[in-house]
Amino acid sequence: MPGLLLGDVFPNFEAETTNGKIKFHDFLGDSTLCLVVSGSWLRKTTKNPEISIPNYNIFRQDRTAKGGGVAIYCRDSLQSFVLLSSWGILFSHPRDYTPVCTTELGRAAKLSDEFSRRNVKMIALSIDTLEDHRGWTKDILAYNNEESGCAFPFPIIADNQRELAVALGMLDPDEKDKDGMPLTARCVFVIGQDKKLKLSLLYPATTGRNFDEILRVVDSLQLTVKNRVATPADWQPGERVMVPPNIPEEEAAAMFPAGVYTKELPSERKYLRYTPQP
Repeated sequence: MPGLLLGDVFPNFEAETTNGKIKFHDFLGDSTLCLVVSGSWLRKTTKNPEISIPNYNIFRQDRTAKGGGVAIYCRDSLQSFVLLSSWGILFSHPRDYTPVCTTELGRAAKLSDEFSRRNVKMIALSIDTLEDHRGWTKDILAYNNEESGCAFPFPIIADNQRELAVALGMLDPDEKDKDGMPLTARCVFVIGQDKKLKLSLLYPATTGRNFDEILRVVDSLQLTVKNRVATPADWQPGERVMVPPNIPEEEAAAMFPAGVYTKELPSERKYLRYTPQP
């Protein structure tokens, strides 16, 4: 995807969506400062995305309606926290009213609560119009056997001028519409709370994406951004993780009190080190 690399700040684009006009960074939300006093809370916006949330004394977290924040209720009479903005997933599809795209967005819609629990905001994109998007979402809900009056759980960007698709490297030169214009490929961008690109995937039009795998990847990204660990092949949440080679043995022993297991290898090099998930 030309011009957009892991670690780059994701473009703060403006777009028309099925939920209205957005500015992408505002859609993800700023960091939120909560002052908690005996179970009630006040909120104001802060621009600092680097401060993490303490895990102690928290017994309930409620998502707020705006800004991707979370209301924290503590056992202590007075606590203050800076809450990070949401993670984001932007994913494109070739065309509305097509079979594979319908199954993909249907699955994404079914998993939307799981992504929300991980503080991830989802947003889709294609080169279709808002009118097409709104009509097609009724078909997606029917595919999912949802009631026709249900609201679709995330917005869809109308990029019918292909401006965003070009800027973000989303076009598939081998897939064209009836006028010979390229369609959007099946791209996935995962954006962190610091507004930086954490992961990108690119699938052809003929291959539908596995959104359960994308959910698993989010779990890995969120775990490893907070802890100096790595997740092995086919890892699932709750399974053991790996200690990176750049952590010396003494430091690893202090860092992971649950213990570090090293697998013996013919090379006698001690690089396969495991520890329980923090």
